[in-house]
Amino acid sequence: MPTSIHNPKRRLHKAYSLMHAYYGHQNWWPGDTPFEVCIGAILTQNTNWRNVEKAIANLKSAGVLSPFGLHALPLREIADMIRPAGYFNIKAGRLRAFVDNLVSAYDGNLIRFLDAPTDEARERLLGIKGIGPETADSILLYAGGHRSFVIDAYTKRIFLRHNWCSASDTYDDLQALCSRTLELKDGDDTIEFWQDYHAQLVNIGKDFCKAKAPLCRACPLKGLL
Repeated sequence: MPTSIHNPKRRLHKAYSLMHAYYGHQNWWPGDTPFEVCIGAILTQNTNWRNVEKAIANLKSAGVLSPFGLHALPLREIADMIRPAGYFNIKAGRLRAFVDNLVSAYDGNLIRFLDAPTDEARERLLGIKGIGPETADSILLYAGGHRSFVIDAYTKRIFLRHNWCSASDTYDDLQALCSRTLELKDGDDTIEFWQDYHAQLVNIGKDFCKAKAPLCRACPLKGLL
C-alpha cells in the first residue's frame, strides 16, 4: 500500500476543492447512453477523446451503435468505422468481444450485465479479451454506477509529483488509496464524487501535469507541492 502520502484524506479532498474551483463540475462520462459510455471506454485506449468522438459518430450515423448492431456487423466494417480512434483492428476485436459476450450471455442487456456486486461485475469485464482494469473501472463507475475508482496514467503522474504515492505502487494500490480516503457517507454521493474527481484529474494531467515540461507554476494544485 502507498506509504509516502501524509494525511491523505485532507490532501486529496483539498486537491478536489482546488480542481473543482478551477474547472467546475465536469458531468462525466461523455455519452448519450450507458452502452455508448462502454464503447467510448474501450475506444479511448491509447488515443484522445476527439478521435473517439469521430469513431462513435461513424457508428451512430451507420445506425449500429447498439449491442445487436455491432454484433451483426462484420469485423472489418467495425474496424473501418472506428478508424479515427487508432489501432482500429485491435479495437474492433475488443468491441466484438464485448458485444458478443453481452449478446450471448445477457441477450444484449447491459443492465443485467452490470447488475451484480461490484467485484463480480468487474471480474466479468476483466474476463473479456482486451478489457483491463482502467477500462473495466470506467465502465463500472460511469455506465454501471458502481463504486469503482478509475486510475489512469494522469492519476499516477499527479500523485507521484506531489509525493502522494511511490513509483512502485500498482494500479490496485492507488485504487485502494483513493477508495479509502475519498469515500463519502452517502454511497450515491460517493459515485458522483468519484466520477467528477477522475474527470478533474484528467483535466489537470492534460493541461498542466504533462509528461514533459509540466506547468507547475500555473497548476491549480501548485499549493500542494
